[in-house]
Amino acid sequence: MGITLHLLLHSDRDPIPDVPAVYFVMPTEENIDRMCQDLRNQLYESYYLNFISAISRSKLEDIANAALAASAVTQVAKVFDQYLNFITLEDDMFVLCNQNKELVSYRAINRPDITDTEMETVMDTIVDSLFCFFVTLGAVPIIRCSRGTAAEMVAVKLDKKLRENLRDARNSLFTGDTLGAGQFSFQRPLLVLVDRNIDLATPLHHTWTYQALVHDVLDFHLNRVNLEESSGVENSPAGARPKRKSKKSYDLTPVDKFWQKHKGSPFPEVAESVQQELESYRAQEDEVKRLKSIMGLEGEDEGAISMLSDNTAKLTSAVSSLPELLEKKRLIDLHTNVATAVLEHIKARKLDVYFEYEEKIMSKTTLDKSLLDIISDPDAGTPEDKMRLFLIYYISTQQAPSEADLEQYKKALTDAGCNLNPLQYIKQWKAFTKMASAPASYGSTTTKPMGLLSRVMNTGSQFVMEGVKNLVLKQQNLPVTRILDNLMEMKSNPETDDYRYFDPKMLRGNDSSVPRNKNPFQEAIVFVVGGGNYIEYQNLVDYIKGKQGKHILYGCSELFNATQFIKQLSQLGQK
Repeated sequence: MGITLHLLLHSDRDPIPDVPAVYFVMPTEENIDRMCQDLRNQLYESYYLNFISAISRSKLEDIANAALAASAVTQVAKVFDQYLNFITLEDDMFVLCNQNKELVSYRAINRPDITDTEMETVMDTIVDSLFCFFVTLGAVPIIRCSRGTAAEMVAVKLDKKLRENLRDARNSLFTGDTLGAGQFSFQRPLLVLVDRNIDLATPLHHTWTYQALVHDVLDFHLNRVNLEESSGVENSPAGARPKRKSKKSYDLTPVDKFWQKHKGSPFPEVAESVQQELESYRAQEDEVKRLKSIMGLEGEDEGAISMLSDNTAKLTSAVSSLPELLEKKRLIDLHTNVATAVLEHIKARKLDVYFEYEEKIMSKTTLDKSLLDIISDPDAGTPEDKMRLFLIYYISTQQAPSEADLEQYKKALTDAGCNLNPLQYIKQWKAFTKMASAPASYGSTTTKPMGLLSRVMNTGSQFVMEGVKNLVLKQQNLPVTRILDNLMEMKSNPETDDYRYFDPKMLRGNDSSVPRNKNPFQEAIVFVVGGGNYIEYQNLVDYIKGKQGKHILYGCSELFNATQFIKQLSQLGQK
């Protein structure tokens, strides 16, 4: 393209009269006003307007009027609707990209005082992004959703929007040209819309895999992690101020091979792999150093010369592998820093204990120590960790604790410094869902401790894992994965039998839950209305590994970690 300069739309920009400008903007009121202003001020030679989601006719007319008034009609070279109103974080994961994500947050959808018009706006925003997603994918899905939830509202609206687009044959975005181009060529994908309320325990769960841990305990947003690195006081006189914490940010992207390979691994494995990578890097580095010292050979005797020619070849290959070595070093440093930061949290907050205990609660295994002990242990975790643990217990038990017990728990939580607002909301939610249906079950037991890690890790390791349990994960399906499995494989199950079925390509929309297509699907998209997390994403990735030739994409209206989710629950509980 040869783009030499990129600027934000609302920044102060000087006119550059002989240069074409490419705009890539959301068609909002203020953005359109600013573009009209640019036209009036004749900032550029020509204008290529690209809208992230479709622009309405009235706004297009505003731009046309401004162009007429500024006699710049000929300068507007092209106007495109790009249908890109979503962000792809991984090859198989996307999240809706709205600047103001509070609009579609879990809290916004579940507010008790929400009006119908506000709810319509929220749903339209979600549907607009999903529509963009399917236009980009070039496929019309078959939609399944649970009844009586926000997911159903999204399904009805999306079905209508896709139907209208398909009916308008001249302007349909799903015509023959784009369809064959995608990876979904002959079979249509299944879209499963689930509501966050089917499973509130997973987003609060302490986790044990690398990517989900980074998201849970560090500041990780849009694939970038921000770390605070404290450089302690170095040999400074007594009373010196400790050094300021420096902030570093790292991008964890698909290019990073270590990240791609280990983001779904249990944390102890990751620590071990970083150590192995480091050792193999050091061996390569030593080899280069050794060759360098040989190259400084003195004397001209025969042996030295033959050795020299032999080593020249080696050195040449060593030099050519230097860029690769440097890149390897960068990745090792990056993951050493990130993993060390995660490890500090695990040790300080005893996250391994929480993870194991929550897994036991969720899989209904017998508990080895009482919940009250953990809550009242001052060394175990932050108040928030305790609140998460108790909420998972409260959500997962069939029989809610008696009032007397609950009071005792509440007192212990308050003494530990917890804010009890989230519990207020979960209490109302549980009473409400009890009328609707039984809570989701979480499958069988999952972790088996492997003794203390200190024995597993070699002694030369940088990661001092003393006292951290080496927990190994067994594959078990979370509720979202189970629902997908039932619908994708066309299994009959009371959990999903009454899910509604929409096919936007059918001429008459019928409100049946009887699927016309009886074959299992090869491709599926799971979309969680009300927010998703890396734990579910990883669970789906692990599930599909065992299925030959099938693909799953995971999407959510926003991606939050437990801290952000608790905050939303707390706001809901204040009402």
